[in-house]
This record gives sequence, C-alpha cells and structure tokens, in this order.
Amino acid sequence: MAISVYVHGVAKRHGAISRQMFAQHKVDSITNGVHVGFWTAPAIQALYDRHITARREDNARLRYALGIPRHEVWAAHQTAKEDLVRVVNHRTGVGMFSNVFTLGFARRATPYKRADLLFHDVPRLFALHHAAGPIQIVYAGKAHPRDGGGKDLIRHIHEHIRALEGQISIAYLEDYDMALARRMVAGVDLWLNTPQPPLEASGTSGMKAAMNGVPQLSILDGRWLEGCIEGVTGWAIGNDNGTNSADDRAVDAQSLYNKLETVIPPLYYRYQDRYMDVMKHAIALNGSFFNTERMVDQYVRKAYFR
Repeated sequence: MAISVYVHGVAKRHGAISRQMFAQHKVDSITNGVHVGFWTAPAIQALYDRHITARREDNARLRYALGIPRHEVWAAHQTAKEDLVRVVNHRTGVGMFSNVFTLGFARRATPYKRADLLFHDVPRLFALHHAAGPIQIVYAGKAHPRDGGGKDLIRHIHEHIRALEGQISIAYLEDYDMALARRMVAGVDLWLNTPQPPLEASGTSGMKAAMNGVPQLSILDGRWLEGCIEGVTGWAIGNDNGTNSADDRAVDAQSLYNKLETVIPPLYYRYQDRYMDVMKHAIALNGSFFNTERMVDQYVRKAYFR
C-alpha cells in the first residue's frame, strides 16, 4: 500500500473500513461488478434480446427492464428454475418442485459467511415453512483445503439437512463450479447472503443473481449497502449498525426469520405481481450498475489514467 499510487476498496463500505484500518493512507473505492453476458441464463438472455438489445453495448440499458411485461420475466425465470430443479433432483434425489419458493446460498464455505445462520432456530424455520408457504433450499460451496472451520460448517449444514429430511427439502450440491453457479444464481427465487459484518468486502454472487431478476435477502454489508432498496430491489437482514459482535448472530437470525415469515414468501405466493416487480427492479437498478462494464470504466478513469 505504501508504494501504490492508487489504493481502493471493492465497495464503498470496504473503502470506509479500510480507511479506518489504515488512517495514514488515502483509500478510495471502486465497487465490483460481474459480466452480464456470462452470468445470465439463456432464457434471460433471450428475454433481453427481445426487449433490450442495446444492453450488449451499454449495460446501463438494463434499467429499461422495468418496461418488460411481468409475465415474460416470470416465464424466463421459470425456465431457469426448472433447469436448476432438474439438476438438483438428478444429483441428489431430494425431489424439489418448480412451483415451490426456493432459496439459494452458494459461495466459499468459511465461518464468517455464516452459511448456517438459516438453521440458528430450526423450530422457527420449520414453523415459517408451514405458516408463510413452503420453502426449499439449495446450498453449494467448497471450503479451502486448509480451512477447518469451513469444512466444519459444511458438516454442520449436512447434519441439519439429515435432521429435516422429509420435512423441508434441502440440497447441498457437490462439485461446485462456475457452471453450477450460473444455474443457481438464475434458478432460485431468492438469493441469501448472511456474512458477519463488517467482514464482507463486496459480495458478487448477489450481483449475478440480480442480472437474472433474482432478488437478494442479505446482511447490510459489502456492496448490498449500495444495492438494497428495501422491498424494491430486495430485502435487508438486520440493520446497518457497523458492529461486529457475536451477539448479533441471534439478532440477525431473528431478522432473517421475520422477513421469511411475514414478507418474502407471502409476497411470492399471494401477491405475485408485486414479487415480479421486485425482480424487475433487481435487474433495472442492480443489474444496470453492478456489472463489469461500469467497473472497468471506473478503473480506467480513477486508477489507470490518473
């Protein structure tokens, strides 16, 4: 850092935290982005080709997704979802259905990402599964070979899967790679992100989901502080209090359950037009910004040609 001409974080919050850690240095921020063409499912690509052809030259044109008819967005999403359900059932035999509200969680397995937060209060999870509408959950992710905590996390999730067998459909997909990631970010109905703040630098998986019209439910950390408009582009877990306390786990879990019990699946099952509007806003507001085209442009202007 001392010999760098330009130093930056990969999200605004990451830049702010870095400035606190290294007060003697000037730290800017350039928020990460993902490649629209690579991360969108074929059915979503075809949808864009019908309605937003100019997005290939200008990703910001994805803001016009607000004008795409709801039923076309839903049909394209269902095609991607059916593809994912086929893969899940073929690999695991769990027996998932394309008409059931589906949560997705896939990333590197390491303790601070708290992939098991959803199981903090299993009776509460089971209760909301019956009260709010049925849910099914698709997990994936590998731990670094030397990350014992990450491996323990995966084992812990598998224990919950076995305990809930026959009650809630949950799959943990093995051999997680980019091909599987592309299916997951497009095929679930809600992308889940539960890191322990302020440890999430950026978080790109939710960006990939947004490109496919999949909203996010996430802790307010990393780039989600820039992308979350509550009930418009997705939903927040907890509040942005800037703390990093072990006590927050229980608080965050209760916020997660509250959103699933009273807000998100009820919207999906009872007010589907409104859920489709959130899907369209995820594309128009998040997809149009959290892309590599915007990111590289900022690198050129702020970092490369100073």
